[in-house]
Amino acid sequence: MNKRGQETRKQIKKCACSLFTEKGFKQVTMKDICERAKISRGGLYCHYESTRQIFQEIIEDMTSGQENEIELKIEQNYSAVAILDEILIKYENEMLDSQSSLSMAIYEYFSNGDIANQKNTLYEQYLISANTWKKLIQYGMNRYEFNEVDISAVFDLIVFSYQGVRIYSKLMPMDKETPSRIIKEIRKILVKTFD
Repeated sequence: MNKRGQETRKQIKKCACSLFTEKGFKQVTMKDICERAKISRGGLYCHYESTRQIFQEIIEDMTSGQENEIELKIEQNYSAVAILDEILIKYENEMLDSQSSLSMAIYEYFSNGDIANQKNTLYEQYLISANTWKKLIQYGMNRYEFNEVDISAVFDLIVFSYQGVRIYSKLMPMDKETPSRIIKEIRKILVKTFD
């Protein structure tokens, strides 16, 4: 695909992502995306067949973006604590910003239609994220920056508390201190303190 086509796809995904954030997955149509992206229906269908295909690519981009970022920093020998702090600050900001959350759209997407196939896709995304976090936590332990922990349990604590706050913040008022408390505890579990 040429550079112009890639830029068009990027613009389509950006516009679609804002629609999915506002409306959830079920309520967004290809027509909505055409209007938001200021592209003809033919132009949109040239790149994507459905909202499902666009949404799946958005999710894949998000997962691979974090994976690539963490792996690059590990390769460049960054401090594990510095990498962790960057991610936790990002997560805290995202938990506080319920208006830009895709969590409800993700829930709708994966709980609708072809259940077996979609559960596998969600699980694949979970495994990619788990693998990335496991690399980071092991890297931190190898460098003696992190405590020895049950890596899988810590990952589950991170991902499920993060996603839980994101979903609940769409459904009810959220105490602004909740994300901060979660982040502080995760950091306390992982980061070694030298007295």
